[in-house]
Amino acid sequence: MLEFGVMNNAQFTVITGEIGSGKTTLLRYLLRRLDPRKTNVGLISNTPQGREELLRWIMASLKLPSEGTTPALLKIFYDFLYAQHAAGRRTILIVDEAQNLGEEALEGLRMLSNINVDKNQYLQLILVGQPQLKDMLCSPQLLQFAQRVSSDFHLKALAQDEVTHYIGFRLKAVGSRVHLFTPEACIMIAEASLGIPRMINILCDMALVYGFSSRADRITRELISEVIDDKRNYGIFPLNSNLARV
Repeated sequence: MLEFGVMNNAQFTVITGEIGSGKTTLLRYLLRRLDPRKTNVGLISNTPQGREELLRWIMASLKLPSEGTTPALLKIFYDFLYAQHAAGRRTILIVDEAQNLGEEALEGLRMLSNINVDKNQYLQLILVGQPQLKDMLCSPQLLQFAQRVSSDFHLKALAQDEVTHYIGFRLKAVGSRVHLFTPEACIMIAEASLGIPRMINILCDMALVYGFSSRADRITRELISEVIDDKRNYGIFPLNSNLARV
């Protein structure tokens, strides 16, 4: 959906998902695929609340002057967009952690998108955030904003079978020729992590350390249980509280 939004000149693309679901990984994947000779990308990781502050962050992200009055900055910004479009270059603005944007800042983004007329898309915007962003955009106050979102997707947690495939994929990517985790171990990881990729990574990494130290041939359910117990008793890890101890 990210690529679709970029290639089809979507005014707004919105990607939402839980913490650790892979939103930043997707952004990095997209950025690697964009040709810097044909695309300008501004990335905002902070979350300004007001329009003026937002505009200054946008200017800085595109390496444009960010000091001056709002009218002066807007003229510089619009002139830049027109010039880049005339040269055949896309300009994409990405706002990460967009759930923290205030309504005023979101309305400011919508107003900036008014530069797009007819088939001329001078500015494309990608908003990435936690589920609160999705809830915000569904509110009546932001109806005009939501109507301009033409490409969107919500990342859900991985299902149990997807967790097994995910672990296998990660192992294969680093050269493993066998699936080191038993099916029972994968099930327990899926339950404990709630299907969130970041949590899966943490559990698997620790399990591999435990497996190496005990010279285990495979990562079993018993070994995962030991990792979970140690995390519960001695570490910091938001495990599934409903998971029974083994």
